[in-house]
Parts: sequence; structure tokens; C-alpha cells
Amino acid sequence: MIHRPVLGANAEDNRRVLQDVLDTVPAGKLELPPGTHTIADGLRVPGGWTIRGSEVAGANGGPPGTWLVSAGLTGHPVLHIVGSDVAVSDLGLRPPPADPGEHGGDRGTAITVGDYLYAAPPDWITHVDLRRVHVERLGEKHANCIALMGAVSDITLHDITIRGGYTGVAVHWGAVGADVASIVGPTYHPHRLAITDLRVSDALEGFYLSSVHDVRVDGACLTDVEMGFRLLPGDNTDRFVTSDLVGSRIDISDVCVTWNGPRYAIRVAGWGRSEIDGEVSVLTYRDTAIRNCTLRGAGTGDAWSPILVERAAGVEIDQITLTTAGSEDCCRLHSR
Repeated sequence: MIHRPVLGANAEDNRRVLQDVLDTVPAGKLELPPGTHTIADGLRVPGGWTIRGSEVAGANGGPPGTWLVSAGLTGHPVLHIVGSDVAVSDLGLRPPPADPGEHGGDRGTAITVGDYLYAAPPDWITHVDLRRVHVERLGEKHANCIALMGAVSDITLHDITIRGGYTGVAVHWGAVGADVASIVGPTYHPHRLAITDLRVSDALEGFYLSSVHDVRVDGACLTDVEMGFRLLPGDNTDRFVTSDLVGSRIDISDVCVTWNGPRYAIRVAGWGRSEIDGEVSVLTYRDTAIRNCTLRGAGTGDAWSPILVERAAGVEIDQITLTTAGSEDCCRLHSR
């Protein structure tokens, strides 16, 4: 069934109308009208829904015809996807200013799939498709833009454009526990993810992958960022998980970075320090590669390196081009 709600000038009414559809009718297609629509707070998206904007699609970086603007200050994502088999497309999202802190990566976002911390073992969220989605949070670099967290798998991001924010796409493990210092396990590690045709500009960081497996990033243009991307083991690496797949089958390729930060364009780390007891452990990477990337820029700090590798001997790094010369856009240089 297709639902085409009428939205107006009242942000409270707009949110109520949309959340009522998502909560009270059988899952189907929610088609949002063209224009810019303000909602009083974020929306929870249960399983089975397709949400799309107007037919004026924002393909290949072009602007979408429909925007949702959240005015809420609760830290709720504009769209919090909490169930499987969800698709979001042809939509622009503007989250409000947010500063969720170091361990609030799933808060204040435009889209969050899953959660970081769980009160009890969760059901896995699978088969989520995000494409032709734009996120804008200009001048605000305290919260992430898109977060894939915890018990999520089989997720596709394609043709995504992000301007501003802390990290464009944050991919992070999750766990059962009240906070990061009292995790009891098990931990949940995002996997079977495909991120293609990603554009991030004017953010602190393009993307990061923390304690994941079976992830492919193919084709990303990261411009005017302090860091391009990070491959991380997670604070607890794999100490609470029963699977031995974490850290395996990760492929990052065809990424161009124009960076201006103090330390590095790419960081690859294999060690993590637990917030629970301070224990340091090392994740063993396998079948993991970073290849065919162009890094343009130079660090501004006293000690900097285009690529920083820390106890991550199992990661293959190949065909990396480093350049500081010229003013030509890194993505055009990389595409030749």
C-alpha cells in the first residue's frame, strides 16, 4: 500500500502524521511530497517500510526534491531504522545541531540503523537500502551524519551525499550494557555492508569502520575533511564475540581524499583499549585491503603522516597516491 501524507507548516503535526502512519498501518510505501518539511523530532522506522521523496531524485550528487528538517533537540536521529527490510531513497535530511559526546555516535544523526548499546540481546536488523540520500549539517561538526551500529547486516549505501558533520558514515560495533564501562556482552559487529559512490565534504571525517567484517567500500570522494577514513578494531576488539570473522574480508578501494587536518588522512589501527578495565588487545585482520586511493593534502600538526598504521600488519595497502601539489580537485585527479 502507498501512503502519501499531506504535510504543512506545523512541525508537531507533520511529525505526528508521519509517525502515526509508520506505527499504525501495515508496512508499505511512504511517499513524501516535494518541498522542505519540518518535523518536531525524529521518526522511528519499523521494519518493512519504503520511504522515498519526490520523483525529482538527487542522483549523482544532484539535489533531491524532498527535504525533511528536524527541529528536535532530543538527540533522536531524523530517521531511526529499528527493523529489517527498509529502504530510503531520493530524500534530503537536515538534522538539528547536536553534541552527543564521544560515545554517542548513534545519536543526533540524520539516519541511524541499529543502536550502540542494548538493554538485552537484540534482533538483527537486515536488508536495509539507502540510496540517493543527501545529508546537510553545515557549520556543525559534533555529531555523525549516518550511523550503522551494532546488530546490523546486509546494508547497502549507494549514491550518498553528505555535507558537514563529524563523521559522514560511522560504522561501529554494539553491545549489551548500560554504558561503555559496563558492557557484559555479547558484542554485535556490522557485516555484509556495501558502501558505494559516497561523497562527503566539509566534515571532520569521511567514514570509519570499527570492529566489522565483510565490508566493501568502493568509490568515495572525501573533500575538505580533517581525516579521510579510519579502520579500527573497536575498544574491546573481539573479546566478547563468539565469531572469529571480525576483522576479516574488508575491502576499501577507489577513495580520494582532500584533507587538511593535523595528523593523518588514513588511520589503520589493530589495537584497542577497553573502557571496562583498560586492557589492551589486538585484532587480527585477515583478507583486508586498502587500495587505489589518492590522498591530497598535508598535515598541519608538528607530526603528521598521510597514512598512520598502528599494529595492523594484516592489512594490505596498495596503490596509494600522495600529492600536495596543485589546486585541482582530488576526485578529478583520482578518476583519470
